[in-house]
Amino acid sequence: MASIIQISEAASLALHSMVLLAASPGRSLTVKEITARTLVSEAHLSKVMQRLAKAGLVKSTRGPKGGFVLGDAGLSISLLAIFEAIEGPVADAGCLLPATECPFRDCLFGGLLGRMTAEFKEYMKTKTLGDLVPCKQEAQTG
Repeated sequence: MASIIQISEAASLALHSMVLLAASPGRSLTVKEITARTLVSEAHLSKVMQRLAKAGLVKSTRGPKGGFVLGDAGLSISLLAIFEAIEGPVADAGCLLPATECPFRDCLFGGLLGRMTAEFKEYMKTKTLGDLVPCKQEAQTG
């Protein structure tokens, strides 16, 4: 069954991996540990994690005690920053045809694609890793 919204496997891996890192404060996770939890290809996840590291969203350490931790922005990293590190900037939705001008007087979708894209982008921009990970420290002290 087709889905209206399509998010690439790489972007999905990046988002899920970042939430797993956020849920493991003070501890690095290896690609092996992440793939054991997500059941994805180790090779593909390695490439995704390298792109996140290049974007500064994660820090990597090599060696037996190596792995990945969140970058300096920590829990304030937005889902949009993660998504765009993998996919590039979210473009405003235009016509699905490659033509520069619509061949019809009115868009067949009545502006729906633009509204959906804007809503997706706003959600991803305002939602952070901290929003998705319950803060265990507050629960313990509060």
